[in-house]
Amino acid sequence: MFYPFDYTFILLIPALILAFYAQSKVKSTYATLSQKQSRAGLSGFEVAKQLIQQNNLSLRVEETPGQLTDHYDPSREVLRLSTDVARGGSIADYSIAAHEVGHALQKREKYGAFALRSILVPVASIGSQAAFPLFFIGLIFSFRFLMDIGILFFSLAVLFQVITLPVEYDASRRAYLALTHSGLVAVDEQPDIKKMLNAAALTYVAATAMAALQLLRLILLRQSRD
Repeated sequence: MFYPFDYTFILLIPALILAFYAQSKVKSTYATLSQKQSRAGLSGFEVAKQLIQQNNLSLRVEETPGQLTDHYDPSREVLRLSTDVARGGSIADYSIAAHEVGHALQKREKYGAFALRSILVPVASIGSQAAFPLFFIGLIFSFRFLMDIGILFFSLAVLFQVITLPVEYDASRRAYLALTHSGLVAVDEQPDIKKMLNAAALTYVAATAMAALQLLRLILLRQSRD
């Protein structure tokens, strides 16, 4: 959100560059590795099912529409894979399916950051939606208390992003171990698995950087009204 004569948006430029790079990286990596079919000859859906069975997990696997809409729903114990990933048999598809299984492993093993993030989901959602309207109204009408509430709400969203970082990297670590120990991927396919997982995790680094710099920007704008 930009305000007249507000030069604090310059703070966001590094994060915007990182976000652009991260999106380009994950798209290019996915485009390349989605062309590399795994020699196991299984679909992403079948890989997810086998990893679930091998790790003694109890959850359903469903196909969901959209591109890269893959996610794990811990409240319903459902792992949802986008159509391309569920039906595809590439290194990229295996990596994404395994990453979501990694989240299920986090829940089973009571990984602290995963549990904390799950608690913060509704709070962060409300905070991110309410923060800017409250801050904007407070800035326009010089209601400093509304600006402070907006900053507090956005701080919760930033906290959520910060906690998300270790959760996503840990899920990728678990995914890599699960795949390499499963016998589903060959030794020479493992570096590409790691490459896909690392590229996807970079997007969360960019999102966290953007959120943190946006919070700093709000704080600077608030101080300018004192």
